[in-house]
Amino acid sequence: MEKLQQRMAQPDFWDNPERAQADVAQLKSLQRVVKPLQEVAQRLDSVQELLELAQEDPSLEGELEQELASLQRQVVELETQALLSGPNDDKGAILTIHARDGGTDANDWAEMLLRMYIQWAKDRGYQVELLDRQDNEEAGINSATVAIRGPMAYGYLKGETGIHRLVRISPFNADGKRQTSFAAVDVSPEITDSKEIEINENDLKVETYCASGPGGQHVNKTASAVRITHLPTGIVVQCQNERSQHKNRAIALKMLQARLARLEEEKREAEQAAKYQQQARVGFGSQIRSYFQHPDQRIKDARTGHTHYSFDDVMNGKIQPFLEAYLRWRMQQEKDRTDAASPSPAAKEG
Repeated sequence: MEKLQQRMAQPDFWDNPERAQADVAQLKSLQRVVKPLQEVAQRLDSVQELLELAQEDPSLEGELEQELASLQRQVVELETQALLSGPNDDKGAILTIHARDGGTDANDWAEMLLRMYIQWAKDRGYQVELLDRQDNEEAGINSATVAIRGPMAYGYLKGETGIHRLVRISPFNADGKRQTSFAAVDVSPEITDSKEIEINENDLKVETYCASGPGGQHVNKTASAVRITHLPTGIVVQCQNERSQHKNRAIALKMLQARLARLEEEKREAEQAAKYQQQARVGFGSQIRSYFQHPDQRIKDARTGHTHYSFDDVMNGKIQPFLEAYLRWRMQQEKDRTDAASPSPAAKEG
């Protein structure tokens, strides 16, 4: 922090805006770690003083208990943040939702998930930017992509990648039958430094087409929408939200950078898992969570086992317990891999 602050004090600091912005972001990231730790240390000193006073004046015991409970909650929060130690965890997140099996119900389900994540982000004071949205003709969306920017946004949301299943009485079925529908969520880190993930223009297949859905006559009549295929990986991204083809292309490239960054992260994790001869983490094609609205209200994560019994709470963005449960589960998975790779005491003696 001191080195960064000294650099920022130099008169030529903003001569290189890209590096300057990266330094500012890094400083904020470090401050988010250091300041809470300093605050806890100061509160510990205060609690020690209060403890000594309470030993002489028993009437202070209630205040001491309240302070200890508050301090414990703060420490638990810090422990959760300590789990966010990945190389991209401090970055913003680019989150994409696709409707999968289930017909119109799946399109409606995809839009419900979109609202859920946006509400979670707003509750945390994060910034949300809609990058792309493709509405379904009947209801809901075919797909949508949003950028969510805030402290550790990607770190918290990265575990949401996968298939989300909804079971409910379908509002689109006249017979009132129970319907199962699926939506796929994909989360990638938002890359702000173009040098971090370099893209060769020769590796890209760029297509333009007329945008569909809402957007006015200009959007629908001109080839402003852009679809980019990254030939080496087969990754496809598209954007049609902006009226300008140039802006749509820029956003699509940003989305591609994010997907490539996550691909690199998955490769590192796969190599680490292979080192310990264990399976890598749950991927994009796996069902990770089930949401039941009928016959009972229940949301259960298939990986962690964490369960919540209020469907409306979760749909209103109350998903933080699921995100934290995933982080603790991941930490335990890594610990188990490390323990499995370490020789037992008996093996060492042999």
